[in-house]
Amino acid sequence: MKEFKKAIKYATIDIGSNAIRLLISNIYIHNSEQFSTKNSLVRVPIRLGQDAFKSGEISKKNISRLLDSMKSFKLLMKVHDVDKYLAFATSALRSSSNRDEIISQIKQKANIKIEVISGKKEARLITNNPAFSNINKSFCFIDVGGGSTELTLIKNNEVLISKSFKIGGVRLINNLVNKSTWNKFRNWIENNLSSKRNIEVVALGGNINKIFKLSGTKLGKPLSLKLIDSTISDLEKMSFFDKMINLKLNPDRVDVIVPAGKIYQFVLDKMNVEKITVPKIGLADGMVHELMKKL
Repeated sequence: MKEFKKAIKYATIDIGSNAIRLLISNIYIHNSEQFSTKNSLVRVPIRLGQDAFKSGEISKKNISRLLDSMKSFKLLMKVHDVDKYLAFATSALRSSSNRDEIISQIKQKANIKIEVISGKKEARLITNNPAFSNINKSFCFIDVGGGSTELTLIKNNEVLISKSFKIGGVRLINNLVNKSTWNKFRNWIENNLSSKRNIEVVALGGNINKIFKLSGTKLGKPLSLKLIDSTISDLEKMSFFDKMINLKLNPDRVDVIVPAGKIYQFVLDKMNVEKITVPKIGLADGMVHELMKKL
């Protein structure tokens, strides 16, 4: 393993259903140990799921916006002198009939290679973090995105069980989650998670991070279900204007934060859990560790 005297940079691109993100990380190796720190993060609110889940394909307008974003990301990676990158797409492109055309265009015009990953791989990558490698603990991860929710149970740094459901914030605001899907979701939780004890429940995703912040919970402290409930209740009473101006929520966050929050509420209620851990990590962070494995 090579010892670096200065940081190298890796980039990870997460093409989600509500937004796309470019994370540039500093990578260090010292005494054969690997370290990463965040250098910069760019988030672009292209709601690909709005197209994919309603019509089954990405619109020409959003293909153009996605392509422009990828070209911009390519330039940012160039000026940052990025050594390696990964670009993964999740639920929206998984559901799009024209995904191959989109991937081909991005490769041809932006010179970025995209891989559309499964829900299981998405869950594995998100949990691929040294923070959760404690061999004496079991962890249950709840990751709510715009198009899907991944539930994963790990112990001794190994995935015991994982399942992806087509339930997400963007799907909910478009009334695209039927009763049958909710029933399957509930049954799976009750059959696989409800009886588990002595596990740390970890909630991931931009919406739960925002709920955590709005709840007033101190960094490093667990977020209680009581505070989740009261924060979501307060949000439901507020107008779009107040959420954007007073709470400083991005416009693309305003309409999905409550529906996404209700998914967390649903899971925690079925698991009979009173508090959760909310680390500020996501798919892009897990992708960094995937790249670091190749050092």
